[in-house]
Amino acid sequence: MKNTVNKRHIAAQALAAAFALCCATAQAAHPTSLKEIHMVAPALEHYTQHLLLDEVWKRPGLSPRDRSIVTLSVLVARNQPAELPTYLNLALDKGVKQKQASEMLTQLAFYAGWPNVFSAMPVFKDVFAKRPGAASAK
Repeated sequence: MKNTVNKRHIAAQALAAAFALCCATAQAAHPTSLKEIHMVAPALEHYTQHLLLDEVWKRPGLSPRDRSIVTLSVLVARNQPAELPTYLNLALDKGVKQKQASEMLTQLAFYAGWPNVFSAMPVFKDVFAKRPGAASAK
């Protein structure tokens, strides 16, 4: 049983990395959807949906809100803006406030570097502006 769990964990990590790499090449204005992934690699879409989104994202150890914060932090730290709109909207939908997301950028600047945060800032600004009741992150 433990061996199976370890293999699933390794597979989930590999899929998450592959998904991030795949999506990093997409334009920030056009995030890769599951439909687009399916058109290119149906098996990858299946694993993304069923292993990554249905299993990893639904594990009981972290809330979806907290998983969103972790994911956003990694995307900013690795300077991977292509998926930021998707995961920032998800985080906001799961209870992260704009002010908290803004504070996250400030914190990340010290740990992930100013250039990475400044690369992410236009994406955050665009997502904030498109949200209902858009307001400044003050």
